[in-house]
Amino acid sequence: MFEHTGQTDERAVSPVIGVILMVAITVIMATMIGSVFLDYAGQVSNQPPQAAFGYEQTDTDEIRVTHVSGERIDNQHLRITVGGDEVYPDDSGADISKTGWASPIAVGDTVDIEHTDADSGDTVRLIWQNPSGQSANTLSTWQWP
Repeated sequence: MFEHTGQTDERAVSPVIGVILMVAITVIMATMIGSVFLDYAGQVSNQPPQAAFGYEQTDTDEIRVTHVSGERIDNQHLRITVGGDEVYPDDSGADISKTGWASPIAVGDTVDIEHTDADSGDTVRLIWQNPSGQSANTLSTWQWP
C-alpha cells in the first residue's frame, strides 16, 4: 500500500511564487516612479524665461516694447496681444504692423507695435509659448494708454 511520510516537495512552490511577485511589484513601481520623474524633469526644462520688459508710447497708435533685463528669448516663442488681438508676430491685418526683434531677443532689443484699433485701457500681453506647445505663460502686461 501507500505510506504517507508527511513530507512533500511542494513546500518550495510558495516561496518561489512570493519571490516572483515581489520582483514584479518592484519592476512595476520602478517603472511608475521613473515615468513620473521623467515627466517632471521634462516640465522643469521648459520653464518660461525670466525677463523684464518696458513699454513706451511713441505715437497715438504705437508703442515700443523693450527687453529690459533677464534671459535671451527666441522670438519664435513670443507673441504680443493688444486687447486680445495678436499683433506680434502676425502682421496680416491692415490695422496691425510691427518692426524689429531679431532672434534671440537680448537686453536692449526693441520692437515697435502699431495697432490702430487699440482702445485706452486695452491690455498688452507679452506671451511666451512653451516649445513643446503644451502651455503658454504671460511674461509681462501693460495697459494701453
